[in-house]
Amino acid sequence: MRALAALLAAVLVATPALAGPVELVDQPVDDDGVITLGELFHGAGDASDVRAGTRSGASAVLDAAQVQALARRHGLQWANATGVRRIIVRSGGSGAAPATATRGAATVEVLTYARSLAAGDVVQPEDVIWTEVQAHLAPSGAPDDAEDVIGLSARRPLRSGAVVRGSDLSEPQVIARGDLIEVVYRSGGISLSLRARAMANATRGETFNAQNIESGRTIQVVAAEPGRALAAVSAR
Repeated sequence: MRALAALLAAVLVATPALAGPVELVDQPVDDDGVITLGELFHGAGDASDVRAGTRSGASAVLDAAQVQALARRHGLQWANATGVRRIIVRSGGSGAAPATATRGAATVEVLTYARSLAAGDVVQPEDVIWTEVQAHLAPSGAPDDAEDVIGLSARRPLRSGAVVRGSDLSEPQVIARGDLIEVVYRSGGISLSLRARAMANATRGETFNAQNIESGRTIQVVAAEPGRALAAVSAR
């Protein structure tokens, strides 16, 4: 009996306490650069000190699915009923990009690149952070939500620390000039396909020319996904 009791005690110590369902904090903040589950969720209990990420600037962007999986491993059940994709954690006391006065100069929070990106790189959650800059350095029309830029592709090399501008980014390229692609034509329930060679680079939804492999004719198509396009007529 003593051996069984000792075994049960060891199992209980090694297993994280089940805190049950938890809710995401509306506007999570962090004070020391180490983001914990306790800062992300109400009622995290024994899992409060579990590290969920780090923050090096004015804010950090976390992938919600990864946070949900981490929480589950530590006994926290977050349903994410609203379908949150990214979690933005700001420095303690910071607001939602307000203007402030610093040494007589107004400052605002803007999205900046956390690392340098090469042309064609796709922006990931950890690639952008909120940074406080003087108001006159903030470009007009700059993205005010990380969701607006995550998943887009760099048009040109971008350096770490630079302010994110809408002109920096575009939809990711899905077809490259010279690619062999399948072109699908749909009309009135009829679907036909043919092989063609792309004559230009294209992002998803972009119209470009392709050459029919069999006939040699040039046709206009719309990029749908890697290796696949829709005939321009059927894409309308």
